[in-house]
Amino acid sequence: MAEITAALVRDLREKTGAGMMDCKKALTEAGGDIDAAIDWLRTKGLAQAAKKSGRVTAEGLVGVVSGPCKAAMVEVNAETDFVARNEAFQAFVEAVAHAALEVGEDLDTLKAAKLPSGRTVSEELTHLIATIGENMSIRRARVLSVPSGTVASYVHSALRPGIGKIGVLIALEAPSENDALVTLGRQAGMHVAATRPSALDVASVDPEALERERAVLIEQARESGKPENIIEKMIEGRIRKYYEEVVLLEQVWVHDGESRVAKIVEKAGAKLVAFERFHLGEGIEKEDNDFAAEVAKAAGA
Repeated sequence: MAEITAALVRDLREKTGAGMMDCKKALTEAGGDIDAAIDWLRTKGLAQAAKKSGRVTAEGLVGVVSGPCKAAMVEVNAETDFVARNEAFQAFVEAVAHAALEVGEDLDTLKAAKLPSGRTVSEELTHLIATIGENMSIRRARVLSVPSGTVASYVHSALRPGIGKIGVLIALEAPSENDALVTLGRQAGMHVAATRPSALDVASVDPEALERERAVLIEQARESGKPENIIEKMIEGRIRKYYEEVVLLEQVWVHDGESRVAKIVEKAGAKLVAFERFHLGEGIEKEDNDFAAEVAKAAGA
């Protein structure tokens, strides 16, 4: 069994909002496994962390570029938010997105791609680091395409066209691209940015995540003291509710508050075949430094 350290208790407390003693007990019951401890807390009604992600603290930008039946999205990280406002950095993110549209999402291939400057993406990154004086990295890239239709994009709170901190790609198959399809794609992008689905359809839900959810729901239902046949019906209903929360096509369309996403897309004569959502810094933990203290230290105070 893993040692139940103060750091582990603190980590669980930050993720769930549960009390310190409850967190310690949960970790003890779970043998130090933090995911199992979260599930234990949820079964006891002490945590509401159905969907959790790592602390989002990394800086930089997400860039999106579209082409015919195709679009690319990249995330480029930096140490501070100041860099995101730098025009040279913004131009680099755009250039990397354009390169991804041409060569694909494999990072090694992307870094070796030539840019209009004559340098490779990797060389340009090194040059930018030397120029700005801050460490940077290309974290990830995604390219979606369809044989016909459109791959729409949406960037939330864009600093300039195609550049921001949350980006979404929506791949819609249809006989042809038209203004209505592009508008639908953008609306779907806004929906995904807001609702953060983890799967396209029920079949693509992570089996491990589903089983964990089912186990938690079963324990919650059994604590109600109801008969097993009633519990089974309760679980079925709650699993359907779970799908409505995490599956894009099962979600309620945010733009009207009543229709299912699947029905909206079907009515438009299209098929939503893929999506991707990048939230800057998602899942990355970064030390929370005291900036004022750093400045004082640098000044010799």
